[in-house]
Amino acid sequence: MTVAVVLLTTALVTVIALLAAAGAGKLARMDSASYPTALTRAAATFAAVITLAAVVAGTLIAVLT
Repeated sequence: MTVAVVLLTTALVTVIALLAAAGAGKLARMDSASYPTALTRAAATFAAVITLAAVVAGTLIAVLT
């Protein structure tokens, strides 16, 4: 049961990070940014969401144990 919860949570966080990155890339393109700039912004957003999820998970683990 625990492994399934971890895998589903990881998949959900990855999907949310991809959606945020796609939104950031689209907004950058709508702001007349070049494709490399939009891709860089999307990658930075993806990395930020994954990092934030890792920090929150680490904090929750520290608090709950």
